[in-house]
Formats: sequence, C-alpha cells, structure tokens
Amino acid sequence: MHYREYRPGGALSNYVQCYFTCATDAASLTEDRVFANGCVEIMFNLGPQGPQQLISAGRVSAPRIQLWGQTIAPLVFSSLGRHSMLGVRFFTHTAACFFEEPIALFNNQVLDFYDFAGKEIRELYARLLETTAPGDQISLLEAFLLARLLRFRPRFTKLKLMNSLLLAARQPDFPERVNTIAARHGVSSRYVQKLFITYTGLSPNLFLKIARFQKSLPLLLEKQAPLTAIAYHCGYYDQSHFIKDFRAFTGLAPSHFQPLLSSDLYWPLNG
Repeated sequence: MHYREYRPGGALSNYVQCYFTCATDAASLTEDRVFANGCVEIMFNLGPQGPQQLISAGRVSAPRIQLWGQTIAPLVFSSLGRHSMLGVRFFTHTAACFFEEPIALFNNQVLDFYDFAGKEIRELYARLLETTAPGDQISLLEAFLLARLLRFRPRFTKLKLMNSLLLAARQPDFPERVNTIAARHGVSSRYVQKLFITYTGLSPNLFLKIARFQKSLPLLLEKQAPLTAIAYHCGYYDQSHFIKDFRAFTGLAPSHFQPLLSSDLYWPLNG
C-alpha cells in the first residue's frame, strides 16, 4: 500500500490536518481495524474499477465517497478491490465547520457522502475521476472545502475558545478543573459541554479518554515500559482503568495489541 500526506495551504491550514492519498498496485482483500483517533475524514474512491467494497458485521457497502465519523467503538472490516483514495483529515474540532448536520450524528459510522451532500459533491467527484495528478485533485478538493467553509463557518464562532479548551482537556486533571477552566473563559461548565459536542461530536470526558488512549499507542508499540508505567504516564489513575478504556476502544487487552492489527498505526496520530 502506498500512502502519502500533503499539507494544506492558506485559510484551510487552520481546519485541515492533512490531505492524503492511499493506493494499492492490484486488487486485494484487506482485513483492518479502526480505532478511536479523534478525527473525521472524507475519502474519495477514485479507483479505475469502481469503489472498493467494505464488509463489516456481514454488511457490504461500496461508498463512492466515504465519510468517516468519530470512531468510538472499534470497527473491524474487510475491504475488497484496488485502492485509489484521496482523503482529507480534519482536526478534532474543525470538521463541524464543513457540515450542516450536527457532527455527532456521524459518530461510529461510515456513510456515503455522495448520497446526501448535494450536487456540488457529485460534480467534484466527477472532476476528480477525470484528474490524475494529486496536486490538481487537491486543488479541486480545496475549492470545494473553501466554499463549504464560507457557507457554514458563521455558525461556528467559538473556534478560538475551542483551541484553548482542547489544550486544557489534554491535561489529566481536566475533569476536576472544568469549572475553573470554564470560569477563566467566562462561560459555564454546561456551556463547555455543549461546545465539545458541537465542535467535536464528543463529550469532554470522552475526548480526554481518546487522547489518553492515543498517547498510549506508541508506548505500547515500543514494548519498553510495563503497563503500569504507561498507564501513569498517560494520565490514568491505575493500570485497571487503562486496561478498561483500552478494551473499550480496541476490543483487546493492551498485552495483546500488535502493530499489524490496524493500518491506522502506520499513519501519524492526531495531534
């Protein structure tokens, strides 16, 4: 599999973590797991043989444009076909600025964005199929995203506040300090909860759990520290809390976790 990332430019650099391409040389059957990474992604199936098939829990789908919401429960799936994907990965709190629908509606789902995003996405998809150079494809995608951002951004006026809240939320004592942090920003703790749901689709507590989980992954893969040390380093109260959360996000115990389980582990984690 060939994977490459491209950095956004201009105004979109504050909203888009990266663009990426993912391709295989031949049709293949791939087994994969997706874990919570705090990201929402859109992926365009541009393969010459049509969209790849996704097989999960006995259901088969072939979305032309995959909209991946926040993954909370582990998603195990197979993909069949020749991969040729162009994707966009948003920052944790910025995807909402590009959608009319509440971002939380997409949680734990892979939807066909082609079916409900209107005429503009269909026109973009047709033009992407006709364009082979990644740079030209990204230019088309950026024009589409900018148009959506200008349309929906007026509803999202607290982005600067969310930046500060997300930094605070990554600290282990955030749940205990949420009232203090809210008061510092001149808002209530209830309003902080509302902002998190609106911008990330996650509660502050769930966001913190995902951040801790993500922090633990590279340490587990290094295999140089015991579970107790990893748990404390990532902000868990003890090893049992770490194992409980890890099972919830992966379906596995940390001791059974392997790098080959998920293609996500080869890509940079969300910062």
